[in-house]
Amino acid sequence: MVNPEYQIPLPSHIHYELLLQLLERQTMAAAYQNPVLKTKVQELIGTLRKALSQQRQIEDICQQSKISLEYYWSLNDFSKPSSAQEK
Repeated sequence: MVNPEYQIPLPSHIHYELLLQLLERQTMAAAYQNPVLKTKVQELIGTLRKALSQQRQIEDICQQSKISLEYYWSLNDFSKPSSAQEK
């Protein structure tokens, strides 16, 4: 049974997806001719992918532990969580 009083706040997946799309489509194209900059952008993309992967691990642990998740779109919405079933 899920305890609705105990909820873990997490960022919505769309935050990662939007950043990754911007970096992969726009930033990489702009940084293409500068090898150092291109490498840094690639590292940043890898870091964001790892962060999303780690968040998914947290979500899996919470699901197994029957802990509710609350996905947030911004800090302004902290008192108004979005759907807990975003996954």
